[in-house]
Amino acid sequence: MIHIDGTHGEGGGQIVRTALALSTLTGQPFRVSGIRAGRSKPGLKAQHLTAVHALEKICDARVEGAAIGATEMTYRPGKTKPGEYLIDIGTAGSIALLLQALLLPLAFGRHPSRLTITGGTCGKWQAPVEYLQLTLLPYLQRISGIEIERLQLGYFPKGGGKVRVDIQPFLEDWQQAGGQTVIDLSKKGKLLHIEGNSHASELLQKAGVAERQAEAARHLLADLSVPLRISKDYQSTYSSGSGITLSAVFQHASSDSIYALGADALGERGIPAEKVGRQAAQRLLQAIHSEAPVDEHLTDQLIPLLALLPGSRMRIPHPSNHLLSNMYVVEQFLPVRFKMKGSILRVEELSDAG
Repeated sequence: MIHIDGTHGEGGGQIVRTALALSTLTGQPFRVSGIRAGRSKPGLKAQHLTAVHALEKICDARVEGAAIGATEMTYRPGKTKPGEYLIDIGTAGSIALLLQALLLPLAFGRHPSRLTITGGTCGKWQAPVEYLQLTLLPYLQRISGIEIERLQLGYFPKGGGKVRVDIQPFLEDWQQAGGQTVIDLSKKGKLLHIEGNSHASELLQKAGVAERQAEAARHLLADLSVPLRISKDYQSTYSSGSGITLSAVFQHASSDSIYALGADALGERGIPAEKVGRQAAQRLLQAIHSEAPVDEHLTDQLIPLLALLPGSRMRIPHPSNHLLSNMYVVEQFLPVRFKMKGSILRVEELSDAG
């Protein structure tokens, strides 16, 4: 039984999500204590509990202590069963964060899966679904055929967003290749283009909110002199809201492969749409002009994937607490260690780590 300290690093729900994913993938049970102990409302929230209940179905997991507000939990995974699953968070809880617990186990399954998830597609302190589509997906598609489609926007507080995820594992092809796919993000490549999505509730269409967000972002990014495509859409939603997600697509410094880094901003009552668009563009420009080929939020999200591909490395903007938390959890489940030299983070197998 692996014991996880839920207070390690940033001490948030990411520790639980990563532990659930790797426990299910490796078949190793764990017990976690101090779940979100430093938060104003400690313990499991709806989206964490939804991940647990989903995995009870996906892999016949046995769970003890899982409840809203629980600060301790024991999880024993069974065998993963690819298939079609309907999952409802029941709140505006983050669909993107929920997927952190589910994608890896199903990506390494032996048959296709489809997830249809209802909840929040964007919100404070969480990656929007569009960030997964534009920025994280190119990395995940190296190990599995994953497609993410946003069917319905869902804003805080009522949620009601819907996302469909199709997963076509590459496991047999990957194993035949020796599992030697290595990700090298140590050098920045050539900026090819910028893409994005600006979205809003139908109630905000008359005010042109999606267009104003997109135009403000476009104005700040124009000096980069690369193709710029920002789609705009409106939908009928349970709660009013808006947001914009941007992604800068690069060609790898030493190959033809591409990678992406991203940024986003969320609309709020009283904040002009132009300011929201500028916030997203400024964050993207900061990431583009840094030496790192990844943005701050992508670094910690890539940690579980990189750990499955020893020898991978990436240059990071800075070692955030989220990054340290994910590294800690990964090292409990997998025979790897993370080594930092300057700003380069490298994944080493224990036999090679010395």
